Amino acid sequence: MSGKEVATLYSYWRSSCSYRVRIVLNFKGIPYEVKPVNIWKKDEHLTPEYCAINPMQQVPALRIDGRTLIDSISIMHYLEETRPEQPLLPSDPADRAKVREIVSVIASGIQPLQNVGLLQLLPEEERVQWAQRVINKGFTALEKLLANSAGKYCFGDSISIADCCLIPQVYNARRFKVDVETYPAIARIDKDLLSHPAFKDAHPDNQPDAVKDAK
Repeated sequence: MSGKEVATLYSYWRSSCSYRVRIVLNFKGIPYEVKPVNIWKKDEHLTPEYCAINPMQQVPALRIDGRTLIDSISIMHYLEETRPEQPLLPSDPADRAKVREIVSVIASGIQPLQNVGLLQLLPEEERVQWAQRVINKGFTALEKLLANSAGKYCFGDSISIADCCLIPQVYNARRFKVDVETYPAIARIDKDLLSHPAFKDAHPDNQPDAVKDAK
């Protein structure tokens, strides 16, 4: 592992999976450069060049430590395990399981069901309603989990990978006009973390490929 290496993150500004990884990189102080991959209008993720980087043709991918990693959750765990300073998982195994539980609800139970690839299979007039239904169902479950786990953040008073997944999902929720304020724990955590430097710098609007006034 080289302390001087600058990692390369293949990212799309609005991708919540890319957003998660940007937060973790920022939080841990890992230097990186963003290589934008336009997955919406230009289909850059479908090119042979990008397929050689990520055979799933998705973002993100991270080039770090002389290797290329794909899938946001595996990347986050790799960064946690190889750079344990500024930890994003608690030390107790049971507590770690509860954090991962929240991560799984978001990363498996909500985000894949409202991402670009799936929505493009639906008639355009049905996409927002579908996304709202998926997100509302997931946020209802999350509120119940957070009632037992949250302190200042998703799990107690320390930032964890659960928070790194939650904030991008709240961004998606607002894009699809979900009333986040009906989920008080989620709304409170989101409000507290949006001004945190690691989260603020990772925000889609602050990315080099951000599109102003995008719908």
